[in-house]
Amino acid sequence: MTHTQKRSAIWTLVITSVALFMVSLDNLVVTTAVPVIRRDLHATISQLEWTVNAYTLTFAVLLLTGAALGDRFGRRRLFVLGLLLFTGASAAAALSTSANTLDIARALQGVGGAIVMPLTLTILSAAVPANRRALALGIWGGIGGLAIAIGPLVGGAIVSGISWHWIFWLNVPIGLVLAPLALARLEETRGADSGLDLPGLGLASAGLLGIVWGLVRGNAHGWTSAGIVGPSVGGALLVAAFVAWELHAPSPMLPMHFFRDRTFALTNVASLLMSFGMFGSIFLLAQFFQTVQGMSPLQSGLRILPWTAMPIFIAPIAGAFLDRLGGGQRVMTVGLALQSAGLIWIAAVTTTTTPYSHLVLPFILSGAGMALFFTPVANVVLGSVRPEHEGKASGANNAIRELGGVFGVAVLASVFAHMGGYRSATTFVHGTTTAVYVGGAVVALGAVAAALAGRRAADVQTVEELEALPEAA
Repeated sequence: MTHTQKRSAIWTLVITSVALFMVSLDNLVVTTAVPVIRRDLHATISQLEWTVNAYTLTFAVLLLTGAALGDRFGRRRLFVLGLLLFTGASAAAALSTSANTLDIARALQGVGGAIVMPLTLTILSAAVPANRRALALGIWGGIGGLAIAIGPLVGGAIVSGISWHWIFWLNVPIGLVLAPLALARLEETRGADSGLDLPGLGLASAGLLGIVWGLVRGNAHGWTSAGIVGPSVGGALLVAAFVAWELHAPSPMLPMHFFRDRTFALTNVASLLMSFGMFGSIFLLAQFFQTVQGMSPLQSGLRILPWTAMPIFIAPIAGAFLDRLGGGQRVMTVGLALQSAGLIWIAAVTTTTTPYSHLVLPFILSGAGMALFFTPVANVVLGSVRPEHEGKASGANNAIRELGGVFGVAVLASVFAHMGGYRSATTFVHGTTTAVYVGGAVVALGAVAAALAGRRAADVQTVEELEALPEAA
């Protein structure tokens, strides 16, 4: 590796890692700002859900398309366009004067993030020699994990120190520096698979939007009203049409033959259920400290840190001893069981006057479980497909995990609104604890899925045999 190549690789690692940090941070940075946004913009519970879900929904649905766009039109070009879109949407979010305009800006942020995030991986992989790739990708993944871990804390610190607008203004100077730097320092590359599945993208986007729209608005408008039943049923039919299309599409965004493998299918079910419980619970618990116990956003973010920061400490240790711990499937199962136990413990001890000391241990337990799940999941998913399919398999797993967060926030917020609400501290706690119990039960189902994901030679064919089957099978 020449000095020029080494310098180029370092620049690529820095640019892609900073971009990943910025995009990943926006998954959870809003959580501790939600109570302040609610008061400042007079937002309803459904509008608050969209503040989170507008970002994660567009992000999840378009994640599989971002890499394909880069392969066709040039990865550096699309990366820069995604950065500029994300930066512009961040400025629009910061300037928002109503909850609806904020939600629209968050959706545009999600579009930009969905373009940027997968391209950070493909650009970095192409720029780093094979013998250095594991180290580079380890640094890249660690920075992404750090962003998620400190998201609530960063959001709380900014809201307490300045205002909620600055959680979005923060992205603007970073994006304006990264975009020209990327043009100057990154090399343009394209991928071999440049097919775009636009019908699949349209069906998935419209279908998921209809389902989430019904979940978010059901409590306010009545679950049997035409305005809820229509979008929900229509969305489900469109998702079914998406699956039917993907079975025969010439270049599917989500190859359905992946799901013939039990390990791939059940690991992704476990990912969806884990994110469902985690994101939905954090959405409510981040508000608990401020709404019920009168703490500042910064104090709230600090109190959540034992949960979200645990992967920083646990993941490296678990990764080093993964084989001794019994392999990926067993570690994922233990992780989800711990997270489920932590959530149920949190729900059991939470009252209007619960001292923080009663929540520290279940927070740590939930965070440790999350770390044990995240550590092996990528290897388990990628190990279930052929090497040439690893890009789409990884994108599918990331998209499914993000969708789990979308549905978790929507469903648990609906449980919260139905069982409690913002009327008083007592009703807030009752709604929150009921919702977190549901979240813990869902994560427990994820543990069952992870336990069943291990393949046995006696009853599961090899991936190569399965993929050799006709598509009509």
